[in-house]
Amino acid sequence: MTARVTFISPAMSSSLRQARFDDGGSIDADGAARARAAAASLPAAVRVVVSPTVRCQETAAALGLDGAQAAELAALEVGRWRGLTLAEVGAGEPEAVTRWLTDPASAPHGGESVEDMCERVTRWLAASQDAGGRTLAVVEPEVVRAAVVHVLGAPSAAFWRLDVPPLTATTISGRVGRWNLRLGHPLDSAEAVADH
Repeated sequence: MTARVTFISPAMSSSLRQARFDDGGSIDADGAARARAAAASLPAAVRVVVSPTVRCQETAAALGLDGAQAAELAALEVGRWRGLTLAEVGAGEPEAVTRWLTDPASAPHGGESVEDMCERVTRWLAASQDAGGRTLAVVEPEVVRAAVVHVLGAPSAAFWRLDVPPLTATTISGRVGRWNLRLGHPLDSAEAVADH
């Protein structure tokens, strides 16, 4: 049986606009309105899962989705950098930021490394592939990056080379240990999550 996972990135928030590490803030009014408008473009799903972050929970609600929280799909844990902008961290810890952006095994913030996160998402994907049917997953952009790195068999250093815009759908499908990838389409497009 073919499994499909459609990853939906959260709506815009002030944290995203400011390049701020997640601070638990809400999506903004425009982001919520766009999510509500995009709700009709979602395909039917066997299951819905949502990252535990506030903006993913709020995006799911605005999309009309009621899903279980999936701790395995949590955002990258950035330790003491949480709530700061990348510019603020760069000004205070430039060597640490450089190390973090170039060495996927490092976690100078005291949180989780990119490699650890990629492994966590890979484990979740393995379990999802066995489930069959379509899963909608409202998750942070870094979860989408980790999934794409896995599907492509790319090195974890490729994680930072992937951009995931707000309210886009990235779909993977597969069976027997092999995934195919359909990259981030806007949710308001009629063909955003259509299967080809």
